[in-house]
Amino acid sequence: MGSLTSGLQLLQSAVRYALASSELVTAPALPRPTPCVGWDVAGLLDHVGESVGVLRDAITAGCADPGPLSCDNSVWLDPVGGLQRQATRLLATCTAAGSAQQVVAIGDCELATSMVAIAGALEVTVHGWDISAACGSSRPIPVELAGILLPLAPLLITPASRRGLFADPVPVPVDASLGDQLVAFLGRRPSLPAAARTGSAPKMTRGH
Repeated sequence: MGSLTSGLQLLQSAVRYALASSELVTAPALPRPTPCVGWDVAGLLDHVGESVGVLRDAITAGCADPGPLSCDNSVWLDPVGGLQRQATRLLATCTAAGSAQQVVAIGDCELATSMVAIAGALEVTVHGWDISAACGSSRPIPVELAGILLPLAPLLITPASRRGLFADPVPVPVDASLGDQLVAFLGRRPSLPAAARTGSAPKMTRGH
């Protein structure tokens, strides 16, 4: 697993990947479709910015509260800048938290910080890939990040929980990269143009 030994470190790696993908976004790209059915680039940036805010609140407050997020309207008025500001705050929060573990309340469930971070890392990573694909880049997911998330993904996304979150897994060649295997498991088609890919967006909503 190399240096990505904790959930928070994994989340930091995922956030940095998504940040790099956000730098590819231009104004003409905002209305483009993404590999997530029903999301254009602007909407997906908003969604990721909100999810990152939820993750930060979960780590700092110990709960994912359905109330107002600790973010500002820039997430929606300026989706790229808003995501980048939220991501920067989350990175700082992860660094400050270090290896400390606490219980995070999400609705009626209680999860360790590391589990929340791992689930968040999976969502942020795949959306980072979605954004880059919609911008015509398809930046590969870093090998170490994909290698850790790939065996964890089936534990988080089971046949029972997949419905409504992800499309069915997509077949890929046996020699496909770890990143392509990961996005294919999550219902994306890495070999197709962004507009033709399928797979709905996993929504980490407040209190859910």
